[in-house]
Amino acid sequence: MYEFLDRPVTGLDHGGRFMVWSMRSWVKAMGERQCPGTALGSAFARWNMIAGLQPFLRMMSLFNRNGLETFQFCALACNHVSEHEAIILSLVCSLRDGRPDMLRDTLTLLIEEDSIGDLLEALSALGRIMDEATIFPVRPVTANCQNPPL
Repeated sequence: MYEFLDRPVTGLDHGGRFMVWSMRSWVKAMGERQCPGTALGSAFARWNMIAGLQPFLRMMSLFNRNGLETFQFCALACNHVSEHEAIILSLVCSLRDGRPDMLRDTLTLLIEEDSIGDLLEALSALGRIMDEATIFPVRPVTANCQNPPL
């Protein structure tokens, strides 16, 4: 998560930017009492992600209804990744880390136990479709802090 936190959105790859835009647009649509599927559909289609729209909507609604805390997202124009945006980006990236037990353990800190299976299913479908569309987000490379030799 920390590799995404406070990073400029413009510094993310296409998949990361797509996810941040999608999360913020979902929040905006909900705040304006619009159907998020309608608001996001054309962008998902343009990115060959239309099959990922339903898993994305499911993921967001599970975080919204069953989250253990209120998730906060930045406005569309903000150029920095917020804490909860970074968490969700990290969750998607962790699908490739090959450690499903760690992903599940992280979800227990974020969402009600009864919703974890549904969220894992939505995340997995979303990740698979992002991979097929060749926009699976990649963790940004962070500078490696090394101590100079004495």
